[in-house]
Amino acid sequence: MVYYEVQKLGDLIKEYIVMHKGPDFLDEMKAVDAWPKVVGTFIASHTIDVSIKKGVLFVRVDSDALRSELSYSKSLLMKNLNERVGKDVVSEIVLN
Repeated sequence: MVYYEVQKLGDLIKEYIVMHKGPDFLDEMKAVDAWPKVVGTFIASHTIDVSIKKGVLFVRVDSDALRSELSYSKSLLMKNLNERVGKDVVSEIVLN
């Protein structure tokens, strides 16, 4: 009779993600999910798209004035996002 090692499904999913997406993928997704909480509902409602790749957070907003205002707060936004995640995941923010 053959016995298999029993593992939790959640652990297997995390292992799969780390193998195929990289070890920082889950933390990067936490940063993307934290965007509305960090910037608030008004800015989040004017955000069209948020994505991250290799530590660079790409944010599209629907207003030139808002983009300009956010550009002055990039370092504070990075600090707050990284604090929310619990580690330094976001190294740069690109506003489009």
